[in-house]
Amino acid sequence: MSINTQVEPGTRSEKIAVTGLKKSFGNNEVLKGLDAVVHEGEVVAVIGPSGSGKSTFLRCLNKLEEISGGHVNVNGFDLTDPKVDINQVRRQIGMVFQHFNLFPHMSVIENIMLAPVETGKLSKEEARATGLKLLARVGLEAKADARPVSLSGGQKQRVAIARALAMNPDIMLFDEATSALDPEMVGEVLQVIKDLAAEGMTMVMVTHEMGFAREVADRVIFMADGYICEEGAPEQLFGDPQQQRTKDFLSKVL
Repeated sequence: MSINTQVEPGTRSEKIAVTGLKKSFGNNEVLKGLDAVVHEGEVVAVIGPSGSGKSTFLRCLNKLEEISGGHVNVNGFDLTDPKVDINQVRRQIGMVFQHFNLFPHMSVIENIMLAPVETGKLSKEEARATGLKLLARVGLEAKADARPVSLSGGQKQRVAIARALAMNPDIMLFDEATSALDPEMVGEVLQVIKDLAAEGMTMVMVTHEMGFAREVADRVIFMADGYICEEGAPEQLFGDPQQQRTKDFLSKVL
């Protein structure tokens, strides 16, 4: 059962619309024509075997990867239009990476303040106040002046989530946010993501945490070999998968 209690997708606006998305690295075609839609307030989990193109798909949603073909529309902006200001679009999208990507020479609060101050969105005073509120939200207000090196992996990832939220995005992307963590630290990060889902944040999560995807996602996308093979509500996709490729994958991971 999804914990997201928002209205049905049919009555919500489209936040992300992907049509015919292709991505090649040299002669290696990683994404082979993807179509996907994410609605406002929807939590979409992307699962599949390693090398299926999941992270590449996610990185195309804010053009961290150049798009080889097709279209990616985010909040009404076509990322393949050369006239689009990609930095303006990225300010609306928070991204959390597998390996935290915190700046080691900065304190926790300085990491969180950096983007809002650099982009002129907030003054230093406003950014610090916002940062402290976000640290409290992820249970780390006592670590504001600590350096990242002194934090556990789970704490670093919670700081990374607070940093992404500091720009007040209306879409959050999570790229295997727990895969670099020790098992006992996974739960604290998943709880923060779960809280965001309950608040109605639009999210796309690449994850290998099948139980978490089943509990939190409104919809699950299964990718393999550069294609979206199947998608559906968690109870349908996990409980009664239609494609043999999906069945084979789930038989190995569940």
